[in-house]
Amino acid sequence: MTILVKIADLDLSGKTVLIREDYNVPIKNGVVTSDIRIRATLPTLTQVLEAGAKIILVSHLGRPTAGEYDEAFSLAPVAKSLSDFLEIDVPLIKDWTNGIDMSDHQVVICENVRFEKGETTNDEALARKMAQLCQVYINDAFATAHRAQASTHGVAKYASISAAGPLLIKELKALSKALRDPVSPLVAIVGGAKVSSKLTILETLLGKVDQLIVGGGIVNTFLKAAGYEIGKSLYEADLVEVASKLMKQAEESDCHIPLPIDVVCGKEFDENTAAETKSVNDVTADDMIMDVGPETSKQLNKLIAKANTIVWNGPLGVFEFKQFSQGTKNLADAIAESDAYSIAGGGDTIAAISTFNIEDKISYISTGGGAFLEFLEGKKLPAIEILEEAARAWEAMERAREL
Repeated sequence: MTILVKIADLDLSGKTVLIREDYNVPIKNGVVTSDIRIRATLPTLTQVLEAGAKIILVSHLGRPTAGEYDEAFSLAPVAKSLSDFLEIDVPLIKDWTNGIDMSDHQVVICENVRFEKGETTNDEALARKMAQLCQVYINDAFATAHRAQASTHGVAKYASISAAGPLLIKELKALSKALRDPVSPLVAIVGGAKVSSKLTILETLLGKVDQLIVGGGIVNTFLKAAGYEIGKSLYEADLVEVASKLMKQAEESDCHIPLPIDVVCGKEFDENTAAETKSVNDVTADDMIMDVGPETSKQLNKLIAKANTIVWNGPLGVFEFKQFSQGTKNLADAIAESDAYSIAGGGDTIAAISTFNIEDKISYISTGGGAFLEFLEGKKLPAIEILEEAARAWEAMERAREL
């Protein structure tokens, strides 16, 4: 575990604390439709408030054009949700970069930080303005830790004190437990549309896991590499050879990549297309593989039942279409019933967990998407690195005070 400054290390009484959270949540008709990420931050906010501080919250939402206000990307619904949860008024501040007038023990949220020019480019001037808003900066947004941006990286460089929030620390501990010191057998499930987007993860996991279950469009590329007919299914022709090499590497490293023995097909990628379950040997040229079949699910469930650690990133099929959701549902149920330590992350995975109502059956649900993937890949996360630098500077300052 990396050395980071924690809230408990600091005296926050009377101080203004800038907290970077991840409130990039789904919103429809001005209402937050999934508040998982908001609820995850409440313990942090409560802890800082109870320590006697004022809180300024910053977050992004979506990908608006920098320098332009767009109501569709406003954090107003998040401010409303926070007000309801905290049972206090949490005002949305539109013009905040030059200072905010605040009362003691108040919580405010700044308008979408990506409305500001320089956020995504880690602009020094913007980062310095953020740092001047507070006496303490806390990064609690693991989901953005893979981005070196003004609100995740630059501000930590210029703030007087920069610390890690409880949610971020909890994420790092959970991921480290699953990947750096797992109890075997370790089963990893990697789904998604493309091998190319998760190639590094697949290569990294091969040397760590006992079973590597691939799903979604990824498994089609592996099926093609194994010589199966996949019809019109989504796959990457230029990565068939790579998939073949990965399967050979798996055999050499005592890792098993189980391929489907039956699949659920449709003729078109459409929510109304008819579903047909077939042996993987019977797929025809006009078929599209959209899910794993029931016999495959039985085999995968047996692997899940034997696992002591499970890492889940990505559905097995097009679970958004009901007729192609059963494979992912069976997987979700098997993980929920398992006694293994399970960690899940990624937007589609979280959506599947919510759809199948197993939130309380997963050991840890990561709020990260890209950060979760890059951690799986073994990459250094820039927002964590800068907090480590800040921790070293803080420790040196504390030692100097003691002399």
